[in-house]
Amino acid sequence: MTSILSLKDAALALDSNAGRVEILHGITLEVHKGETLALVGPSGSGKSSLLMLMGGLERATGGQITALDQNLSAMSEDALARFRRANMGVVFQNFHLIPTMTALENVATPLELAGHRDAMERARAELDAVGLGHRGDHYPSQLSGGEQQRVALARASAPSPQILLADEPTGNLDQSTGEIIMDLLFDMHAKRGTTLVLVTHSNALAQRCSRVVRLRDGLIADATDAAA
Repeated sequence: MTSILSLKDAALALDSNAGRVEILHGITLEVHKGETLALVGPSGSGKSSLLMLMGGLERATGGQITALDQNLSAMSEDALARFRRANMGVVFQNFHLIPTMTALENVATPLELAGHRDAMERARAELDAVGLGHRGDHYPSQLSGGEQQRVALARASAPSPQILLADEPTGNLDQSTGEIIMDLLFDMHAKRGTTLVLVTHSNALAQRCSRVVRLRDGLIADATDAAA
């Protein structure tokens, strides 16, 4: 299987008022192209921090992280931003929509930044794909939590990323709305072959993935096929 993300002895330590805090301790992990991978574990185990390292949103303080054969650890911040824009989509628990932009504008923004002349047309198609074509002129404050997450998913998927990273994508949603988001995530994976890595506390969501990696105290405790 082709590796699309590779971490070798990746470590993360951050400074705090209490001193240096070691968050991740030498993580080694291969993520294969086209797979669905769940990162699970108790709060504070390092799941979200690991996801942020994979996306270059946090800098590893040790080891190496490679995505699509590119060494993220060696890239400048500008180069990382360009690489993410071209190859990755990120969905956060708290949506992170721009409040002064409509749903359509939120989805179109990464396409416009990437220089796509058909940004608005593609954004409309993505909103249609998540069932919100009729809500394109609404602002985030006019949308429910589930609708905001669908806009966030449309924004992440609009550039057709090879890698989609999702941090607790259903964490702020009720069960039925969360199931809609789950279905959309896996439908995107099935239709587009996107590699999906997600952090979740939901066992039901984790079991839909092809592999589950469990973290504990900043280390990988075990990694198994979800069906195992």
